[in-house]
Amino acid sequence: MTYNQGSMLDWSECTSVERSPDVVSGAWVFRGTRVPVKALFENLEAGARIDEFLSWFPGVQRQQVEAVLEHAGKSLAETT
Repeated sequence: MTYNQGSMLDWSECTSVERSPDVVSGAWVFRGTRVPVKALFENLEAGARIDEFLSWFPGVQRQQVEAVLEHAGKSLAETT
């Protein structure tokens, strides 16, 4: 699965992320950070493991990553 920033996922229903026009140009980021959600998907697609991602972005919590992946999985399941 290739992450598409214009995808139909409704991130507003995921409490582990937030968006503000003043933070990273309004991109969805992990709540309380400036780390874009798309960074997770890009790194996973490139072969990174979740533990590596967490070490590279120390402000992101494992629970947030798990919630984002769960939300994406549920959203994708609903569209198929």
